[in-house]
Amino acid sequence: MRKEKLSLNKWISMAEEKGQTLQEFLLDYNTEQLECTREELLVKMEEMLKVMEASIAFGLTGVRSHSGLTGGDAKKVKEASENGAFPDVLGAKVKDAMIYAMAVGECNAAMGRIVAAPTAGASGVLPGVFASLKEHCHLSERTLAEGLVVAGGIGLVIADRASLAGATGGCQAECGSAAAMAAGAAVAMLGGSPTQVGYAVAIAFKNVLGLVCDPVAGLVEVPCIKRNGSCAVQALTAAELALAGITSFIPADEAIDAMKSVGDSLPCAFKETAGGGMATTPTALAWAKKYFS
Repeated sequence: MRKEKLSLNKWISMAEEKGQTLQEFLLDYNTEQLECTREELLVKMEEMLKVMEASIAFGLTGVRSHSGLTGGDAKKVKEASENGAFPDVLGAKVKDAMIYAMAVGECNAAMGRIVAAPTAGASGVLPGVFASLKEHCHLSERTLAEGLVVAGGIGLVIADRASLAGATGGCQAECGSAAAMAAGAAVAMLGGSPTQVGYAVAIAFKNVLGLVCDPVAGLVEVPCIKRNGSCAVQALTAAELALAGITSFIPADEAIDAMKSVGDSLPCAFKETAGGGMATTPTALAWAKKYFS
């Protein structure tokens, strides 16, 4: 018999009933499930955060991918933003989240070490958001570690109710899930309620529903790296709305279920096969032919 699906809505309700933050609730849940102490779990999260920071630093060196298709863009934006004449349209927090997310994507494309959060192709979103909030909101390592537990909990629910794989659900399941995880974690770390965390998750999914997975030549480079940057922006947008008191008419679980429904309906061409979308544009096909020859 199929076990009951994990429910973010249920966890949120339980946390609210106990008067806990979602971090506190999920720390209790995970330590029980993993049979470890809070300290052991948080130390593991802090180790992951160090890897994320190193990934950002490596990406910002301007490293290029082995294919030569991508690299150096995160460094380019960072250097441009340090020019006094730069328009800085996004503002420092959002701009830096975008830069850091792209840096991790470029680190991954260059075979650098990353944390698959939740996947390698979407590995830049969480580090981008976390690093920017650490820098601009002065969050402590312990707060970030607790935020990572929240992000992981959201990811667990998505994995159980839908999918985290582009090959199953399109990029909405990868970068979209990462955006939802980062949005919820950001709300939690900035003092939002469990209910607001759920709203942030739902809002993030609304904004990426239907996003296809269409890597040029099958490589996790174009358009994946820039999508990491844009989904970091989506995460902060959803977090800002939720923290301002904006609610989501669709609850988090139903938003996740909708993502699964859309993913199941997507043609195979839009599920990491390089058979559609950006991967089949004339420029992409010409480059792939040259690369593989």
